[in-house]
Amino acid sequence: MTYDTAIIGGGPAGLTAAIYLARYRRKVVVFDRGGSRAALIPTSHNHAGYPQGIHGTDLLAAMAEQAQQFGAELRKGEVTSITAAGKGWQLCGDGIDLTARTVLFATGTVNRCPDLSREVHDAALAAGKLRYCPVCDAFEATDQRIAVIGAESHGVAEVLFLRNYSDRITLFTLEKCELHEKDRADLAKAGVEWDPRPVISYDFSGDGVRLGFADGSNAEADTMYPALGSDPNDGLIKQLGLRTASDDTILTDSHQRLGLDGLYAAGDIVSGLDQISVAMGQAAVAATTLHNDLRARDGQTAE
Repeated sequence: MTYDTAIIGGGPAGLTAAIYLARYRRKVVVFDRGGSRAALIPTSHNHAGYPQGIHGTDLLAAMAEQAQQFGAELRKGEVTSITAAGKGWQLCGDGIDLTARTVLFATGTVNRCPDLSREVHDAALAAGKLRYCPVCDAFEATDQRIAVIGAESHGVAEVLFLRNYSDRITLFTLEKCELHEKDRADLAKAGVEWDPRPVISYDFSGDGVRLGFADGSNAEADTMYPALGSDPNDGLIKQLGLRTASDDTILTDSHQRLGLDGLYAAGDIVSGLDQISVAMGQAAVAATTLHNDLRARDGQTAE
């Protein structure tokens, strides 16, 4: 069986594209290996249409149900290879071997996490003691004591962004380092402290987080943002030799097309702002472009 399109990734981007394509009456299959960052969101308060907030897992479940309602096929599994096959693409993996005329990459990225057990990490995240996205939830940390982990330019930029929400912010590091003179000047101008002692432990058992240092001392905060960056799920992209940005995210044209015919991308794997709303918007553009490209290929558009 040949599908019109195969979507790799079952997060907000992949599921939005599936809804659009199914409603365009395309035969579409979505492969989801799990691990969408949206599933880690305890409650999103900046996703439009949910004034009381919505849990990430609830949003994904509703989107999956909607995609299936219109005929999209959702499958659990990981695509491990993709190769050109005539005018389409061959996808293979564990229990996966099929051909699709087009492929949409919505593989997302993975947060770099502090050294925590999964149980401790997830409990701290659910309690709001551990946060990853200031754009998403800094509002909820207004006036709190905020610890930012990551004393590089990325961490400094995150501290300065958070400064609009609280004047009780401290920048910490995981390894001994020296801040650039300009970074130190920017922190001083913003009234932000920085602690050069490497953090070696975390304790979330209290009301907030306690950071531990090698000399046995501690620092207290209400919530913590790891500013450690993220890693794109780009294995398949590298297989195909596609163009990537300096952070290894994918570069597309304005219609979400990639550099090879029949390939598209949307969501956090694409260079830009990592937000559910952005991922969904990109997915709508990608799905519509993909549908019209197939129409043109099949001679269904005006000359």
